[in-house]
Amino acid sequence: MALVMGLNSGSSFDGLDAVLIDVGIAADGHPGRPRFIGGLSYDWPPAVAERVLASFDNKVDLFEMTRLNYEAGAVYAQAALSLLAQENVSGEDLFVVGYDGQTIYQEPPDHDRMARLPAGASLLDRWTHGGYGCGFQIGESAVVAAATQALTVTNFRPMDHALGGTGAPLMQYLDFVSFRDQGPILTLNIGGIANCQLADADRAKMMAFDTGPGNVMIDHAARQLLGVPYDANGDTAATGTVDQGMLARLQRHPYFERHPPRSAWRLDFGAGYAERALADAAGLAPQDVLATLTAFTAWAIDRSVRDHISHLGDISTMIASGGGVRNGTLMRMLANRLPGTLRLTTSDEFGIPPQYKEAIKFGVLAFAHRHGLANNIPAASGASTFAILGRAVQPPRLAIVDPE
Repeated sequence: MALVMGLNSGSSFDGLDAVLIDVGIAADGHPGRPRFIGGLSYDWPPAVAERVLASFDNKVDLFEMTRLNYEAGAVYAQAALSLLAQENVSGEDLFVVGYDGQTIYQEPPDHDRMARLPAGASLLDRWTHGGYGCGFQIGESAVVAAATQALTVTNFRPMDHALGGTGAPLMQYLDFVSFRDQGPILTLNIGGIANCQLADADRAKMMAFDTGPGNVMIDHAARQLLGVPYDANGDTAATGTVDQGMLARLQRHPYFERHPPRSAWRLDFGAGYAERALADAAGLAPQDVLATLTAFTAWAIDRSVRDHISHLGDISTMIASGGGVRNGTLMRMLANRLPGTLRLTTSDEFGIPPQYKEAIKFGVLAFAHRHGLANNIPAASGASTFAILGRAVQPPRLAIVDPE
């Protein structure tokens, strides 16, 4: 077993999570299900958070973004050091630290444009004309490696993009690692954006796709209408009534016509779209708006599962994780919508705390990277082949100063 740290700041941007896990190699040569040791949540400093939020709307110039990348790295590093202190562990004891960085921009592949690329197209054509995906994350990994003195692996998405994949979601590898002995099963992660995975011991049968909004629109409405960061437990939504007209208009979003592999980002369901939804809801009470947005997230998950899982009747369990599982109203709405044959539970049942699953995911991806194991799922992301995702930065303590 190896001691691994995972860090995550997701699309909801509601804080940075850090975890320590034990991971080992199972009899089949793949990582075994990780064992959770400890975790914490760390708040982004307000001054840094303000600029990160501005960058989501393309309001930070290149010079500012360059410094912000290092500042974000320092925030990740401080979260890592806080967890090491909490657990009385040295960075030198860590096998690896894994995190992706804060996503600033995510552009999914355009599969129609990719299909039209001529056989003799150049590599450059894939991005200038061919619709290949791309993305940008910040949080300089050298800062983390220097501060923790641990080997650090980050930036897991670009290799998948280079192979024609979506680069998001990335949860499917952890689900293969954790649940290949349970499958086929469905997993659901409700972060800012929600994603669903079909986990199976046969990776060729796996699927992964974003279902649409998770918490991002609900949180935006809570900030704008209530002056709070989120609707705790969905308590405000629980007192409201779903407005069927508003819900019907939300359901016409073109995202739901896309086919997997697919990924969503703030360009689909971010602040701009949320603001338009709030304008459309003018005259509705805040509790009714939040009830409707919560119902929209539940509907989007249910529709996506019904649309894209062909043998849904053969699957008995959906394992949910992410911050959204703490929204009791959302979980009740979702349970009421899903097929009666599908049991909705949380990853707690399998020893994986739901609020920390995304951070655990990056720890496991980094563990596999260090072992040279393919840590992508081509059938789920659309990548052309298996590959090793991530980039490694060596800590200063491993530098050879005087070679003989």
